[in-house]
Amino acid sequence: MALLKVKFDQMKRVKLAQGLWLMNWLSVLAGIVIFSLGLFLKIELRKRSEVMNNSESHFVPNSLIGMGVLSCVFNSLAGKICYDALDPAKYAKWKPWLKPYLAVCVLFNIALLLVTLCCFLMRGSLESTLAHGLKNGMKYYRDTDTPGRCFMKKTIDMLQIEFKCCGNNGFRDWFEIQWISNRYLDFSSKEVKDRIKSNVDGRYLVDGVPFSCCNPSSPRPCIQYQLTNNSAHYSYDHQTEELNLWVNGCRAALLNYYSSLMNSMGAVALLVWLFEVTITIGLRYLHTALESVSNPEDPECESEGWLLEKSVSETWKAFLESLKKLGKSNQVEAEGADAGQAPEAG
Repeated sequence: MALLKVKFDQMKRVKLAQGLWLMNWLSVLAGIVIFSLGLFLKIELRKRSEVMNNSESHFVPNSLIGMGVLSCVFNSLAGKICYDALDPAKYAKWKPWLKPYLAVCVLFNIALLLVTLCCFLMRGSLESTLAHGLKNGMKYYRDTDTPGRCFMKKTIDMLQIEFKCCGNNGFRDWFEIQWISNRYLDFSSKEVKDRIKSNVDGRYLVDGVPFSCCNPSSPRPCIQYQLTNNSAHYSYDHQTEELNLWVNGCRAALLNYYSSLMNSMGAVALLVWLFEVTITIGLRYLHTALESVSNPEDPECESEGWLLEKSVSETWKAFLESLKKLGKSNQVEAEGADAGQAPEAG
């Protein structure tokens, strides 16, 4: 028994074809939106690629760009099919291709749903790549004279100013690395020598942060050196006083920024997916309604349209049977090829 059977007369078929034609061209515009969102996200990720550890984060924007292009192609073709469906002579050339086209549309909808889910689920992967990338970026902050790394200081400084953050997880991350280049250290100074000797790795570590960590909204002039030394500053207690530095780490700031972007894009992609599913269902009804016309010479006769020719369980069983037959035919072909090679070997 057919699933969700609906009766159509000529007027209903015409209205369905016209409605689907309009929806398909609206979906082309939606595809352009998806493409634009993916392109925007890719540009935003490329802006800060120096502080990201790998290219896995580009999977989502690349997928959105691909889905946007495919949406434009498929819906343009579907719009042409719906337009020609009103003319029996023009529809005849599309008739053999409608079933395969609907199967491709179903696969496209599945792929679009997976990409939409990835927009919501990429937070974990993005967090790890930001953690490693920012750690490496901070380590190379001092290498202003090293080719290939001379831009890292500017990148980190601009990042901390733009996102109002400091360090990877917080400002104390700067205490654990040497962020001042040896070029600007006076090695004849006793203080510099003592600091380098006191460190196992021979690094010059200070309880200070770069200028880009300073919060300009603070009423007090920025304290960026000797942050844990209360006696070095007048009326200062680093444990109780609110520091005039950005409190948040850059990993959390960037993660929140990109997560909000991808969640918004995921919501848009979900709406587009629902729209695409509606179009696919409408195309299936139009296809079956035109196929079941009892008298093609009488366009005004009634016909029936359905979503599935059989019930869900029967359709699933038929699908599994077709897969089994396909597997058996491949096995028989392989055995025949082996049997043909055996006499040659003899």
